[in-house]
Amino acid sequence: MTCSKQYKQGIMELPVLFLLLGLTRVSRSCLDPISAYRFTGAVCRLTYPAALVLNEKTAKVIEAAFQHARYPDMKGEKSLLFVGKVHYNLNNLEIHDLLIGGSEVELRANDRIAISISNVSATFRGTMQYGYGSWLIDFGHSVDFEIESHIDLVVNPKLYCGKDKVAADTSDCYLTFHKLQLILHGDREPGWLKKVFTDFVTFTVKVVIKSQICKEINKLADTLADFIQRRAERFLSDGDIGVDVSVVAAPTLTSNYIESYHKGLTRYNNTSAVIEASAFNPAQLTEDRMIYFWLSDELLDPLVKAAHLDGRFVRSIGGQELADVFEGDLSASRPLLSSETPLLKTWSVSVPRLRTTPAGTSVRGVAAVELTAPSSDLSLYFEAVSWHTTSSERSLFFFPVLQNIGVYLERGITTLMNKQGLDLFEIINPIVLPGEGYVIVQLDFGFPQHLLVDFLKKTLESQQL
Repeated sequence: MTCSKQYKQGIMELPVLFLLLGLTRVSRSCLDPISAYRFTGAVCRLTYPAALVLNEKTAKVIEAAFQHARYPDMKGEKSLLFVGKVHYNLNNLEIHDLLIGGSEVELRANDRIAISISNVSATFRGTMQYGYGSWLIDFGHSVDFEIESHIDLVVNPKLYCGKDKVAADTSDCYLTFHKLQLILHGDREPGWLKKVFTDFVTFTVKVVIKSQICKEINKLADTLADFIQRRAERFLSDGDIGVDVSVVAAPTLTSNYIESYHKGLTRYNNTSAVIEASAFNPAQLTEDRMIYFWLSDELLDPLVKAAHLDGRFVRSIGGQELADVFEGDLSASRPLLSSETPLLKTWSVSVPRLRTTPAGTSVRGVAAVELTAPSSDLSLYFEAVSWHTTSSERSLFFFPVLQNIGVYLERGITTLMNKQGLDLFEIINPIVLPGEGYVIVQLDFGFPQHLLVDFLKKTLESQQL
């Protein structure tokens, strides 16, 4: 089997879904990062420039938090001189005209991510019912109201290793109200009523808005974790083949990057690979690019084996495709190929083995080739050893024709990954750096807008259930 440039790019793009906070499920008890290194099949390092790109879309998530928050009815009472107790009930509080200004992000080493959202303007509308004395006495009145607000929001998520996943604790969340103006409508006594209610109604609304917004942000963080987990599992799975990308430790956070550690265990037919001697070391990664992926041979080699056992390395070629393989006219002095319906089939005979050294990644295996011409009852069959090294972009075969055959096999792999959504990612200037038993992929990226749209859509759908 061979690995073309397309296939290499596909392999190195597979872990792109790891980066979104690394919020994936775990079954092994979470370890400290140093202890977890030897169980790690894949590592993702997200640097500060990448965090800035992701932060560009933070406003959309915060906007969703404001809009999807459910504001409960608020009841209370206040004692007034000469009037007695005034009871009030705020109903149907909704948010309108939401605008979000700037957003900033900071990585605080060994602590948390600091996100600041400034100049959030919104209008809250609802209905206030009030009465004197007792609600049992029919002195009730009703007035529509608006509250105009300007708010700054600060959320400091702390990533930790919780039950079944690395979770984001967003309890460090607070709102600063720079403006909170109560406007009453449709009442015959707006003057004194506004004076009476402004202070304690706005205070009550402040408390409720803060509570509900921060609660919604925490819920969205959990929803995002589950969303990314499902997308990652779906992207890395096809049929009976899958990859367990659960984390083995809480992410490492410095002022320059977030680094997450993943199992990277290939699953096939209810069996799973095992990694207990990974070669990962943080010193193998730098901080010059936006994202780094460290992939162990202990992830990639079982993946290649599973594809072989599942019969994935099979390809039939005919017609013009076959002509392209042989780089010439099928009828040119080749009796077997001059048939009207020649068909070439190639498949892996032995389990391909993958190995990476500083010289490159090599895949070695035995490929079978069968060339048939049904109309003439002629056939040709042979087997050959395939050896490919990514650094040379060359394949060495007993028969050169196998090099082109491998290209066609790899196109099928690329098509499969595109079906999973690979072609929707904007990958910029990827570079592959082979090491002893691992591959490092470094690249820049554009924000996957379609993922944000899909996430917000699914969030809205879940709110409507």
